Amino acid sequence: MLPVIALIGRPNVGKSTLFNQLTRTRDALVADYPGLTRDRQYGNGKLGGRPYLVVDTGGLVGGEQGLDSLMASQVWQAVEEADAVVFMLDARDGINLSDEQIAARLRRSGKPAILALNKVDGVDAAPVTADAFSLGLGEPLPLAAAHGRGVGNLIDRALTALPEQGFIAQALPADAKGIRIAVVGRPNVGKSTLTNRMLGEERVLAFDQPGTTRDSIYIPFERDGHDYTLIDTAGVRRRSKVNEVVEKFSVIKTLQAINDANVAILVVDAHGGEVAEQDASLAGHVIESGTALVLAINKWDGLADDQRQWFRDQLDRRLPFLEFAERYFISALHGSGVGDLFAAVEDAYRAAVIKVSTPELTRLLEQAVRQHQPPLVQGRRIKLRYAHQGGQNPPVIVIHGNQTARLPQTYKRYLNNYFRKVLKLVGTPIRLEFKTGDNPYEGKRNKLTPRQQRRRKRMIRHVKK
Repeated sequence: MLPVIALIGRPNVGKSTLFNQLTRTRDALVADYPGLTRDRQYGNGKLGGRPYLVVDTGGLVGGEQGLDSLMASQVWQAVEEADAVVFMLDARDGINLSDEQIAARLRRSGKPAILALNKVDGVDAAPVTADAFSLGLGEPLPLAAAHGRGVGNLIDRALTALPEQGFIAQALPADAKGIRIAVVGRPNVGKSTLTNRMLGEERVLAFDQPGTTRDSIYIPFERDGHDYTLIDTAGVRRRSKVNEVVEKFSVIKTLQAINDANVAILVVDAHGGEVAEQDASLAGHVIESGTALVLAINKWDGLADDQRQWFRDQLDRRLPFLEFAERYFISALHGSGVGDLFAAVEDAYRAAVIKVSTPELTRLLEQAVRQHQPPLVQGRRIKLRYAHQGGQNPPVIVIHGNQTARLPQTYKRYLNNYFRKVLKLVGTPIRLEFKTGDNPYEGKRNKLTPRQQRRRKRMIRHVKK
C-alpha cells in the first residue's frame, strides 16, 4: 500500500497550499484566513521519487473546545495513521506556545517528523530557524509553499524519513493472488452485498446502514480455475457528511485499496435517483491512480422504464469522462447481472496489461497523423515521429517529436481516442507522454569554408555597388 504523509500545524501556516503543491491540484481551499480547513482532504502525491498519499488537516491551537476539539482529535488520529508527519511553522509569526505543545505531543507519538518553516520569502528567517531547533524535531527546512520553493527538498526528506518497516507493514497480503478487484463506492450502495454475491457466501457484514464497513478487506478466492483477490472497501461520503473519526480514516484505506487493485468496480446506487457528486469524485480518483474500471449500477431491479432512462441520462451527463468503462446494470441482492462482471473485469485487465510493439505503435501514430495533422505553431508544423510503450496498468504510450510541449489538449484527446479505438482498449485509462528531442545544432553557428567565405565577400562587394 501507499505510505501516508500528514500535514499538521497551527491555522494559516500554509498546510492547504502545500497540499495543493504536492498533489498538483487545487482541491484544498486556500485563503488568508485562519481555520478555513476543518475536514480532512486526501490526495495522491505527484512530487518525489515514489507514490504516496498526502493528508491535509485542520489547524491546531491548543485548548480546543466544541467543534475545534473534534477537529483536533481528527488531526491526531491522522498522525497515528500516517507513516511520516510534516509539521509546518510560520516564519513570519515565529514559534509560540501552541507550536511547543504540538511538538511535544508529536515527539511522544514516535512518528518520523519533518519541520517545515513556511513563508520564508521576504523575511529574515534566521531567528525563527534558531528557535525551531528548541522543538527537538531536527533541523527546520525553509520553504515558500505558495511559490513552490523548497517543496521538492521537503518531500524528498519526508520520503527518506519513512521507516522501511512501514513499507513492509503496508505491503499487500501474502495470499493476494491473481487479479485484484477493489469494490468502491459511496456508503450503502451495496458494495458488501455485491462482494458476498461474487463470493457466493456471506463473507463480509452487509447491513442497511451507512458506514458498516470500516476497513479494506482482502479476500482471495478462485472462480472457474482463475485466482482473484476481492477487496471490499469502506464507503466514501462527502466530507461535510462525515462525523465519525473512524470513518474518516476509512477514506485512506479506500484510496490505498484503489492503488493496490488491478481493476476497480465502481458501484453506483440507481435507487437514489441521480448520480452524486461523490460518485464522480471517486471515479476521478480511480482514473488518476491508473486503475482499470468497471461501472456497476446497482439496485436496478424495481425501477420503472422512465426512471431507468432518466438514470442513463444522468450517467451520460455526470460521468462523460467514463466513456471507456463498460456499464453493467445489476442487482447485488438478487444476483441479476453480477456474473457478467467477471468477464468485464477480465477484459479491463487484459486491456490494462496489453503489450504493443514499437513498430506497431509507430504505424498507428502515422495513421492518426495522416488522418488529422497536428496544428501549426508560429508557422511550423508540429512533427510526431515515433511512439513506444512506456508502461502497463495503465498503458503508457510515449510519443517522440518536436515542439510536443505546444501540442494542444484537443489533439492529445484525439490521439488518446484513436489509440483506444484501434487497439480496442476497454475499461482502462490510457496515458500519453510526449518527449521532444534535443536539436544537435542548437546554439551552433555554421562555419564557412574558405571558398564560401570568398563567395560571401564577393556578394557583399556586389551589393554595395
